Formats: sequence, C-alpha cells, structure tokens
Amino acid sequence: MTSSEENLPAEQQTASQEVAPAGRAPLDVISVREGMFGVHGSGDTSGYGGLERVVSMPGASPRPYGSYFDEIVDVLTEVLAEAGVDFDDAVEKVVVYRDELSLYVVPEHLPLVARSLRDDQDLRFELCLGVSGVHYPEDTGRELHAVYPLYSVTHNRNVRLEVAVPDADPHIPSVIDIYPANDWHERETWDFFGIIFDGHPSLARIQMPDDWPGHPQRKDYPLGGVPVEYKGATVPAPDERRAYN
Repeated sequence: MTSSEENLPAEQQTASQEVAPAGRAPLDVISVREGMFGVHGSGDTSGYGGLERVVSMPGASPRPYGSYFDEIVDVLTEVLAEAGVDFDDAVEKVVVYRDELSLYVVPEHLPLVARSLRDDQDLRFELCLGVSGVHYPEDTGRELHAVYPLYSVTHNRNVRLEVAVPDADPHIPSVIDIYPANDWHERETWDFFGIIFDGHPSLARIQMPDDWPGHPQRKDYPLGGVPVEYKGATVPAPDERRAYN
C-alpha cells in the first residue's frame, strides 16, 4: 500500500484485492491525482498542492449479484445466445456498485444488447433516460464513456449500460432506432464530449454554435471564457485577466 492510500477508506485503498469489502466490487485504480484540480507549478501557498486523490472505477463484481440483478444477467445471457452472441463477448464486465447494476458493453454489441433489454418479456426495459458523456483522461485507451440509464416500467427495475471508447477513435453505434428519444441526447453528448454516434441521422451541435472549437465538457478543454460586453465595456475572459505566478 502506498502512503497516498493510507488515509483512504478501505474500499478505495487498492484495486488488487481479491474479495471486495462488505460484498462490494473491488476498485480499479486509474491514477493518483496530486494538487487541487491537477494544477502544478502555480506558486500555490494554500496547502492544496499537497493533496493526493486516487482516481478509481469499480471493478467486476462476483456472483451472486443480489436483488434482481442475477435474473437480468441470466435472461440477457439466454437472449444473446439465441442471437448467436456469447454474453462475455458482448459485455466486458458486470458491476454492482452502490446498489446499482451496470453492464459495461462492447461498443459494436450495444444495439443488440439494448434491443434485447427492451424487447424480451422478462426484461422489458422500455425507457432509456438519455445518454451522458464522461471523460476520464487517465483511463488510457478508454478515455470517453457513454452512460445509458434504462428503466423497466413493466417490472419497475433499473439497469445502467456503459460503453467506453478511446479518444483517438470515439465511435459508438447510435441507439435511436431502439430508443428514439435519445436523438437529442446523442447530439448533446457529441456536442460536449466529441463522442461520434454512428448511424445518427443528424449528428450536429445542439447547444454550442456550429463553428465552436472543441468540446467544452471534456477535462482537457482549456480553461477560459468568452469576452463579455456590458454597457460598452469589454470584460476579458477569466484566463486573460488573472495570473497566479
């Protein structure tokens, strides 16, 4: 155990543990972040420069998952097998974390998994509550994640799909043929994170101007702002009017 992990809760101390504490999934450590917001060489004398924080994600959970989670995985395994796809080829890992079931889906199998979850009578996840982007710069080769919360009105159950793609090739199949209401959500995720949803009929910016450079909710997006005019006076962008050195 490193010195940076000694003051962390037990479940965050290491990702290499064989058995998760209290039945929870072990954590996969991505990196250790130092200083406030990862800033270095700023001349900070507040003491925040000495902070260390472990960046981690939940690892695969062991069976039994508990609640209705085992039933969902078992039924989905059968449905995918009928389609000629092995569950382990379509789903990277099953995670139960904070009483929520998450299926980490291989990108090319996302439409099949989503359609199976929607159509099978024992699953019947009729609603997809949009898609959210997440950026993990330290998760090498899997920097961009797309998260799909699904809800079954029929069975009053929840499941969460997550797909990870590399920053260098951020392509994920669109699911609007399965969940049409995701149309604008996919556009927003493209707008803010740069994830390309293949098959979307009109993947254009939805909030930022069409000529806006970059994707502003990524963690590598430069801090700054747009100059604001107020009663004839021009206020420079924040990164142009402050200095910490």
